[in-house]
Amino acid sequence: MGGTPGLRQNTLRKPVVEVRRSQRRRRTVSAYREGERVVVLIPAQFSRAEEREWVDRMLERLDAREQRSRRTDAALQARAMRIVTRYLPEYATLARPVSVRWVTNQNGRWGSCTPADRTIRISHRVQEMPDWVIDYVLLHELAHLVVPSHNSDFWDLVARYPKTERARGYLEGVSAAVCLGMSDD
Repeated sequence: MGGTPGLRQNTLRKPVVEVRRSQRRRRTVSAYREGERVVVLIPAQFSRAEEREWVDRMLERLDAREQRSRRTDAALQARAMRIVTRYLPEYATLARPVSVRWVTNQNGRWGSCTPADRTIRISHRVQEMPDWVIDYVLLHELAHLVVPSHNSDFWDLVARYPKTERARGYLEGVSAAVCLGMSDD
């Protein structure tokens, strides 16, 4: 392979990859974009085979993360409508929001709903999360269009989503990890 040592070209995505080996790193691997280049940080003791494996893995992760960050308000609105159809079909009219959008001004909650004007706002922090977590946050807010409070009827609606407990645990873990104390809504 010609070119600059430590750089390699991935033929599928075509980014220039710079591998940086660190004597201090023992097991962790990370990657980030630096302009048009992808920098992959690996432990110095990794073999060339481990390097290739981890570069490929980190390129996939970086691509997945970037795909998630491209999520739009229109896509979020469409996703909300699919959730209503699937989990709240008998409330299709009542649970239909006027708008659903990503917002950057929610630092203390994952999402919010205003039943009076039928609007839902989802924190941009959720954009980076797995689809099943986004679905839970959306269903939580959609359920508020049917039941504005957090009473047992509300939680019965939210419990229709099979990954409710898993998603709540994920969100609690994220909150604990970043010490933000964010709530469900």
